[in-house]
This record gives sequence, C-alpha cells and structure tokens, in this order.
Amino acid sequence: MDKSPKAPSGTPDQVLTNRQGHPITNNQSQRTVGSRGPATLENYQFLEKITHFDRERIPERVVHARGFVCYGELEVTGKIGDEPASKYTRAKLFQEAGKKTPLAIRFSTVIGGRDSSEVARDPRGFAVKFYTEDGNWDLVGNNLAVFFIRDAIKFPDVIHSLKPDPITFRQEPNRIFDFMSQTPESMHMLTHLFSPRGIPASYRHMEGFGVNTYKMVNAQGDTVLVKYHFHPRCGLASLTAEEAAKVQGQDLGSASKDLYEAIERGEHPQWDMYVQIMEDHDHPELDWDPLDDTKIWPEKDFPLRHVGVMTLNRNVQDHFNENEQIAMGTGVLVDGLDFSDDKMLVGRTFSYSDTQRYRVGTNYLQLPVNQAKNARVFTNLNGGQMSYRRDLAPGQNPHINFEPSIHNGLHESPREEPNNPPEIRGRLTRSVLERRNDYVQARGRYCTMMDWERDDLVLNMGTLLGQCERDVQERMIWHFLLVHDDYGTRVGEMIGITADDVCNLQPLPKQVLTDEDKSRLQKLGKNGDTIDPAVWGQWTSSVKNYKASAEEVLSGMRDVPTEPATKEAAE
Repeated sequence: MDKSPKAPSGTPDQVLTNRQGHPITNNQSQRTVGSRGPATLENYQFLEKITHFDRERIPERVVHARGFVCYGELEVTGKIGDEPASKYTRAKLFQEAGKKTPLAIRFSTVIGGRDSSEVARDPRGFAVKFYTEDGNWDLVGNNLAVFFIRDAIKFPDVIHSLKPDPITFRQEPNRIFDFMSQTPESMHMLTHLFSPRGIPASYRHMEGFGVNTYKMVNAQGDTVLVKYHFHPRCGLASLTAEEAAKVQGQDLGSASKDLYEAIERGEHPQWDMYVQIMEDHDHPELDWDPLDDTKIWPEKDFPLRHVGVMTLNRNVQDHFNENEQIAMGTGVLVDGLDFSDDKMLVGRTFSYSDTQRYRVGTNYLQLPVNQAKNARVFTNLNGGQMSYRRDLAPGQNPHINFEPSIHNGLHESPREEPNNPPEIRGRLTRSVLERRNDYVQARGRYCTMMDWERDDLVLNMGTLLGQCERDVQERMIWHFLLVHDDYGTRVGEMIGITADDVCNLQPLPKQVLTDEDKSRLQKLGKNGDTIDPAVWGQWTSSVKNYKASAEEVLSGMRDVPTEPATKEAAE
C-alpha cells in the first residue's frame, strides 16, 4: 500500500548495495565452482545477506509481544477539569490551551506471541510516548482499569499462569484458575477480563488507563495523587468469544489492520484524556487503598477531569524499527509528574527499562522512535553495543565524560524544582496492604455491566472452569459467591457446584476478610444481592459497550452505530 512515487527501474539512485555501500551486480546466485557447486567460503555478499537475515528478529517481548504503533498528538485545554492545570502540575505540556504534543502509541495484546491472534481474550496494552519539550513521558497502561495483582513480586507468577504450559505449550484454564483461586485480589480484574471487555472489537474502540497511581507536582512543590484515563470518541465495542472465533478464523491481525486502514483513509481515531485527582495521603476514610491497582477510584467520589484530546493521524513507515524497537517505561516522567508508592509501579519502573536494554540493546534510546525529539540530550553515557554517537553538547570538551569537572564538561542543571511530598516513616517489612477488600469492587463491576456483558461473563467463566479440576472450581465459586450471589450461582450452575458444596471452605491462608465478607460467608449464596447499577453511582469503565459482530470487525467497523464514551466528544 506504498503511495510513494516510483522511480523508473535501473535509475542510479536505486542501485542495490550492501551495508558497506558496494553495488551488488548479482543478487541471484552464490559464487560456486561451476554451476552446480560446491559454494566457496568467500561469498561476501551471500554471507552479509544471510547473517543479517539470521539476526533480523530481536527477542520478542515477554509480554505485549504483538502490537501496533502509530503516531499522533495530544492537544490540551490548559485546564484540569474547570481549573487551571497549573494548580496541580507544572508539567509544560498541560499548561497552555491548544498546546499540541506529538506522541507515539503502541496498542498490544499481553500474553500471546508476536504472531498470535489480536482477538484473543487478553488485556490490551495502551502505551503512549509523549515527545515533550522537557523530554519523553511514557504512560504505559492497559485497556482495563485494574490489574490482577497489587505487588510486583507476583508479576512473574501471574504471567506464568497465563502463558502456555511449559510441558504442553498450551494455555490451560486449570493453570490460570489455579493461580487466581489463590489470589483473591484478582477477582476484580477477572470480572473485567472474562466479560466482553476482554476482547475489544478493535484498538479504536477501547478505553485506555494508566492503571497505576501517579503524582502531579505544581510549581510550589505540592503534590496530588492522579490516575489517567482515555475514552474513545468513536465509542466502545467488544466481541463475544463466539464472534471472536469467527474473526480469528479469517484474520489474526484484525485490530492492526483496522487501525492502519482507518488512519490511511483519514478517519483519525480520537480519545478524550481525563485525570482523577486525590489528595496525597493514605486516605484512611476509604475501605480500599488508593495505591492498590486492583482497585478503581469510583467516579462519583473522584470525578473525571478533562485535560485534552488525543488524535492518531500517522502510520509507521517501518514496522520493525518503529514497532518492534519502540521501548516504553513507567519510569519515564517529566518535571511536574512523579511516582507514587504504588508497589506495582515501583516494580514496573525497574523491570520495563531493564527488559528494553536486554531485548533491544544498551543504546535503545538512541533509536529514532525512542529519542527525545523535542528536548536536548547531553549525557556522559558512552560505548555499549550498537552505539552510533555520543550525546555531546555544543562546545563540550569531548575528553570529559564525567561530572564534576572544571574542564568544560557537562554540569548539573542550575535550577532544582521544589517537591514537597508527604513525609513517610515506617518499619521496613514484607507485607501486604492492610485495606485489601478484594470483593467489593468486583461486586460493583458485576452490577454495573450491561446485561449482555454479564451473560457473556458467566458463559465464559463457566465454560473455562468446566475444564478445571474440582478443587479449583470449588474455590473459584466460593470467591464468586463472596462477590455476588448471582455471579457465583450462575457460574456454579454451569459446572454443577452450589453454594452448599463450598460453604464449608475456609478462607485462604493469610487471607484478610472484611467484616462484610465474614457476614457474607455466613450466608454464602443467600445474601440477597440485587443487580442495581444505580447504587454504585458513576463507576469507572461502566459505559455503554456495543456488541460487535465478526462481520463488522472484518469489514473494518465501518458505519457501526457506537456512541462516544464521554460527553466531551459530543460537544
């Protein structure tokens, strides 16, 4: 689909060469003794060509291996909600109405390999690299607002449970639910993932969330806690497992194709960007911890505040250089944005940059797609595999690659911006968050789903649990009944397990139940739960979700009657 003009064949500017610049006069045959061989060792062109081919794949990502990159911009309002952005952050990209910041975004699936299906049930990566004037800002999130776990030490475990069995090399439901049944905090995420939200109809028709809790810092150094949201202006659309199977039977890359073709035809996808703001302390009044990424912040208490619109308007020119080698990291923040003490965020910040250095190389930040395009880069880093320049400042003494120096080397920035985070004192421990409350938000999500989403969730859970061993089935039904009578009862009916079968199960070792959980356990399956979305008020991600068909996905989601996810899109 290359639309560039074609030069006549044989013109001098299109002569094939090797990487040394040598013209290639014969690209059809090796040098051999006679026409039949044997081949000779000094086949330089063949050796250059085949050895590069042998190495033209870098190790695929352990997670988010299959993805698709495109480019765009964020245009901000200069406000956070109805207030000046400067009240909460000094980050320059948010300050002026109409200010545009270029960006790259990578959508992805998490568990599958590089050539896996894009309609598999899986969280979707939603990772944005903003090329700001203060350097790059990476916001590495997902299409679902929460995650399976709250402590990064469990990340290898949850991914191993979701990856193929090391013996059969198949994704096995019994392995997945074996882990999840012993991890009550996962119930909220599972309720999202096994609903239709686990299979977005396209990358254009899904939400994006930062998931982790971050901070904003203003000019006075005052901090607030913040969560990031992106809501698609074309509305949400998802697939049932049945419809997804039809798509997968014809196209493994339907989401990438949809995004690429929409941009090529000028139908540029847009998302409204919002933040939720919370005072920077531990909020003892809440029955959940705001740093727990298995929890949302209910919007009725912490409303969405509009900050701008993201528009995607350009595709990559080279899939490998711009998609395979783009490298995101949660530690990539600009002045005015900061980390919280979120345990998952701290772990991700080390892991992401570490894996990029392993996968792409020591100098991955010198690659064009990863460079800080709108800020100056002067460092004392040098050497390493595939280095192709030094980050020298104009007039810098090239002999000096250390600091401090009195011989015209680099020096520290003369201005240090204030930062007044809360003082934290405590004993070093290895312990879990005190306010875990693992079931209440899963209950809220179950109640605030659309009816078709809830039906599909039950069908998916029952179908997969039907492939699991009895002890795993019983524990999962026990969890679901603690979430909601209807949830546990309906899934249990599909696999022949009732509340009476599991009511004598004891809580898991070290599991902490709230007083409400203990009360529910005494009446397991008979707590009188109702389906009443209104009782929850606004609930993050509980917006209208269009039930897409395979035919609509395969035809590019053209003329699909979805609705904008938020009011700003309609104004």
